[in-house]
Amino acid sequence: MSLPVPPDSPAARPGTRAATTPPPPGTQTLARGIAVVDAVARGHVRLREIAAETGIGRSTTHRLLQLLLATGYVRQLDDGRYALGPALIELGYQALQENPVADVAAGPLRTLAARVADTVHLAIEDRGQVLYLDKIPGTRGAEMRSRVGHRMPLTRTGVGKALLLDQPARWRELFVAERRVGGDAPDGPEADVLTPDEFVAVMETSARRGVAFDLEENEPGILCVAAPVRDASGAIAAAVSVSATRPYMPPARVEALVPVVLDAAATIASGLGHRPGGR
Repeated sequence: MSLPVPPDSPAARPGTRAATTPPPPGTQTLARGIAVVDAVARGHVRLREIAAETGIGRSTTHRLLQLLLATGYVRQLDDGRYALGPALIELGYQALQENPVADVAAGPLRTLAARVADTVHLAIEDRGQVLYLDKIPGTRGAEMRSRVGHRMPLTRTGVGKALLLDQPARWRELFVAERRVGGDAPDGPEADVLTPDEFVAVMETSARRGVAFDLEENEPGILCVAAPVRDASGAIAAAVSVSATRPYMPPARVEALVPVVLDAAATIASGLGHRPGGR
């Protein structure tokens, strides 16, 4: 979970996951409390780490943590480390359930999963990232690291690319920005074989077809076919995908899945009020 942070926090620097607009006047305490929760969510689990990450004094950080502990927004483990609390689990689940896309898509996703026997995802764009709303694991192959509530880069995932199909002005900038954030992991930026120009060309082809692909760009050995889900206005509201390990995704099957995924996306879109030809 990524939440707003105070403008003087290191976590609020441009280009970071928690970057956001400054809080309104008079809300400093609230903003600091949110920053503390966000720091814990991003793996800063000791008092000194949280204080350093947020830029808040240790005594103030400690007081905020005590309040968050009392209200269930964080919890403290036996070794003194902090973790997200049960109140956030309840709120997060409620937020997901109240999203109309997740509700409308539930039935079509189950139908799709039964048809393909592979992992099915539903995702939206939230604050410049992919946010997974639903996942139905496949019945074969390796388990994927994605999970409900998980965030991933837009340009490295099939669902992310599908969410971007109508926004060509963002393609190049996002591609470059998300490679800078990748670090030195084996599956990071150096693993890319596409230049920014080539990525734009791939996206142009995808936009014409109305379908996007992840060819092991996000997770080694995993391929994905994804399609956008449009709402009543014709705008892309979400994306649905089918993902599988390489042995179950030869080129012929990737192509065969295109109409299957497009059909599932159209069914969900119909439930959101979209009518073909209305775009």
